[in-house]
Amino acid sequence: MMALGAVALFICGLFILWVASLRIPALESIGERRIDQSTKIYDRTGEILLYDMSRDARREPVAFEDISEYAKNASVAIEDKDFYSHHGFKFDSFLRAVLVNLTTMSFSQGGSTITQQVVKNSILTKDKTPTRKLKELILALKLERVLSKEEILSLYLNEIPYGGTIYGIQEASQSFFGKSAKDLSLAESAYLASLPKAPSYYSPYGAHPAELETRKNVVLKEMLDNKMIPQEEYDIALEEKVTFKARENTSNIKAPHFVFFVIDYLSKKYGNGTLENSGYKIITTLDYSIQQDAEAIAKKYGKINEEKFEGENNAIVAIDPKTGEILAMVGSRDYFDKEIDGNFNAAIGHRQPGSTFKPFVYSVLFNKGYTDKTILFDAAIQFNPSCAPDNLVTDETCYAPGNYDDKFRGPMTVRNALAQSINVPAVEALYLAGVKDSIKLAESMGIESLTDTGNYGLSLVLGGGSVSLLDMTAAYSVFANDGVRNQYTPVLWVEDANANIIDKYTPFSRRVLSEQTARTISSILSDNVARTPGYGPNSPLYVASRDVAVKTGTSNDYKDAWILGYAPNLVVGAWVGNNDNTPMAKKVAGLIVSPLWRELIDKTLPNLPTESFIQPEPEDPLELKPILRGEMPIGEAHSILYYVLKNDPRGTYPSNPANDPQFSNWEYGVRRWVTLTGYGAPTPVVQPLIPPIIIPGTPEGF
Repeated sequence: MMALGAVALFICGLFILWVASLRIPALESIGERRIDQSTKIYDRTGEILLYDMSRDARREPVAFEDISEYAKNASVAIEDKDFYSHHGFKFDSFLRAVLVNLTTMSFSQGGSTITQQVVKNSILTKDKTPTRKLKELILALKLERVLSKEEILSLYLNEIPYGGTIYGIQEASQSFFGKSAKDLSLAESAYLASLPKAPSYYSPYGAHPAELETRKNVVLKEMLDNKMIPQEEYDIALEEKVTFKARENTSNIKAPHFVFFVIDYLSKKYGNGTLENSGYKIITTLDYSIQQDAEAIAKKYGKINEEKFEGENNAIVAIDPKTGEILAMVGSRDYFDKEIDGNFNAAIGHRQPGSTFKPFVYSVLFNKGYTDKTILFDAAIQFNPSCAPDNLVTDETCYAPGNYDDKFRGPMTVRNALAQSINVPAVEALYLAGVKDSIKLAESMGIESLTDTGNYGLSLVLGGGSVSLLDMTAAYSVFANDGVRNQYTPVLWVEDANANIIDKYTPFSRRVLSEQTARTISSILSDNVARTPGYGPNSPLYVASRDVAVKTGTSNDYKDAWILGYAPNLVVGAWVGNNDNTPMAKKVAGLIVSPLWRELIDKTLPNLPTESFIQPEPEDPLELKPILRGEMPIGEAHSILYYVLKNDPRGTYPSNPANDPQFSNWEYGVRRWVTLTGYGAPTPVVQPLIPPIIIPGTPEGF
């Protein structure tokens, strides 16, 4: 026992000596912020530097008395509300961090007091080890003995990162609001106090403005609860509309929308503060030659579309469908154009996709046993069974959509309906496929924003939900890749300061769509003959030299024009519109967005190997019902619900079709169309030979 006691005493002595040896640096050196090795972001070759995260670091120290009281209190309220009562650390927070570290062995949890953050940012290295954590605790206690609370808070406010190259409250105040830190309002102070937790994620220039707004309100509530502000000031600040300055031109950055997307992506993965000063070398997926072409095309057509179609902005995404690697990302026609809020990344913003959503619905239809020759009816139909069949209007209750050209064509095959982007058959297809099943498939293919399934009805197929261009391009990659999904990625690998690879992207491929369905969609979307009645034989969608499938879409009210096109080894998506959501001229997407898409396709595809789509396996038509092989029985003209049970199209004929709640309205629309046109009972149908009738409708999709 005496021996054990001696050993324990010896160890304690060593520990006391080690603690005593820890020195607080001179205050002057603490004030001189230490920048660690800079993280650099490269293109896929590892040779083209896109961005050096610390090269343009900006920091302007300011005296404590020249900082707004609002800013001081906001930071204390959200970061360390017990700052003025503790002695450098909070035991409960420390114990919780120890337990997490011991459980996960990650040593990623540390103390959260402002004093500890000053130690971490200004004195210690960023390595995450038990020794460093212990040093942080001891030095925080010692720092509290040599500095006042005001001096510690001053160091904190002058050191913390606010995003990108901005360090310290004064630089942040100037960069975001164009004013000195002493002049910050309560609301502005709350916004700035929100940023240090995750500067990239909460950036006012990033993709999460709603989350920033929520966190700002949390800061204000903490200030109110801790009696730092009265109720009246709290109420005023909640309603205050704060305007952020446009992000300044950073000359030392290439592909800025993509770069900040990468920073946000990795910040979520590694945690706040890890990227900026860790000396990482990030090799991204970006093909800089494609990126340069995309940026030039975006700028060129931005001016053209603004003048011709009142659409001042655009976005472009290119993805390799075989790997999920993002090859190019352009979020506006000019990142530094303040007039159009160019720094907002429209490639990841959510907009209505118009008819580009249709292929997901038709995919479900094929999965359930319908074919590309299945006959649907393009006629004026009221799709709400609770509305009278002859009530052919769309309002808050009833739904009777029209087509982009206000025409109805009668019986059409699914192939022709999708290729020509006809709306009414697509709504019928969504009813047959099912809204929930269609959303489920779209989600499995990469569309992550359609979460509130209860709010979507049959208008979903015409773009009734909101999605991002990035997600849509990634989802179309599944069609290009024969039904196999690769989650998109902007990063190939990450090296630490010693050139060790610490993180490497490994594709995780999984089948989410059958080969037959994917090939059928590609066959339809690349079928120029089927597309010709809607687009003409030589539209920008037709690429004679390659197999290219393509779909356009125009949202309701002409606020968004979309195009998604792909070859087996390249997917390019593009969007045109206005960031403020104002409508464009009433033109279809084929006119507005397809020229810029085609120009990038023409520049990019010749540099890639020539690959062709695999055709779907043909079926024996004799094994199919006539309606599924493109025929209607002689002497009859009915909707498809007369011939099939919607969830079992290849099963028995319905014994009583009227049991389906949509049957009566669909039949009324068919009979009305036949009466108006004098159309006889059709023989095998590919496309009616009679001119389409014209009935006013609601132009959606296309």
